[in-house]
Amino acid sequence: MQALIIAAQEIRVGLRNRWVLATTLVMAALALSLALLGSAPTGAVKADPLAVVVVSLASLTIFLVPLIALLLSFDAIVGEQERGTLMLLLSYPVSRWQVVLGKGLGHVAILAIATVLGYSAAAIALSLKGGVGAAAWQAYAAMVLTSVMLGAAFVAMGCLASALVRERATAAGLAVGVWLFFVLLYDTALLGVLVADQGRILGQAQLDALLFLNPTDVYRLFNMTASESVSVYSGMAGPGDPTASPPAAYIGALALWIIVPLAAAIVAFRRRAL
Repeated sequence: MQALIIAAQEIRVGLRNRWVLATTLVMAALALSLALLGSAPTGAVKADPLAVVVVSLASLTIFLVPLIALLLSFDAIVGEQERGTLMLLLSYPVSRWQVVLGKGLGHVAILAIATVLGYSAAAIALSLKGGVGAAAWQAYAAMVLTSVMLGAAFVAMGCLASALVRERATAAGLAVGVWLFFVLLYDTALLGVLVADQGRILGQAQLDALLFLNPTDVYRLFNMTASESVSVYSGMAGPGDPTASPPAAYIGALALWIIVPLAAAIVAFRRRAL
């Protein structure tokens, strides 16, 4: 399939530009710091050290992974056009949807490699210390999987931004705006609305629906509540009833956050005049 060939090319470019190495080192350093320092007091309070690290890493991932994903993908289309290679690429027997899908898959693969390798460093360090329960290992594996899905969602949004604009600088600015909106501004605005509303209009159902409109909130709710071993330490310092939706609903919502922006990017690229 042509999309897989393009994805493989994107991975080779990522390896050549040291994207995989740099991202892996950053994630590994931060994960190890949280694992070795954040779990230090757990022996005195009999807490599961890996469960505590899951809470810390999930909070870090919300800021770090979307930013890396957008940096990888914001120039997927517009960058090729500015370099003059887009017309050459489309001169081969490849469809526009295959270009978008291939680039998205390649960027997600780069991010997945970096995430799995980087976060595995913390897991290995804690396994050597011992005292980790089976439930915490399951929560950690789910956290790594959903971290890749969160990154894939923002890769899709980066591809969409790249397909909509004509200049690389504009795509970069749009990517920064997407990151600021979903990571910082959305929850702040939602909290302000809740304070102003005082429960008059927004009930629990409406609040749950609003939280599903932000992939970072979906990721947070899943990783803080899906496992009982983790939810004990997370405290869920935020609005919403963590038991209102099953874990499968959060996974499905993250999948939609990948599919919908990527489909929109394909449509936008098909309509784009070159």
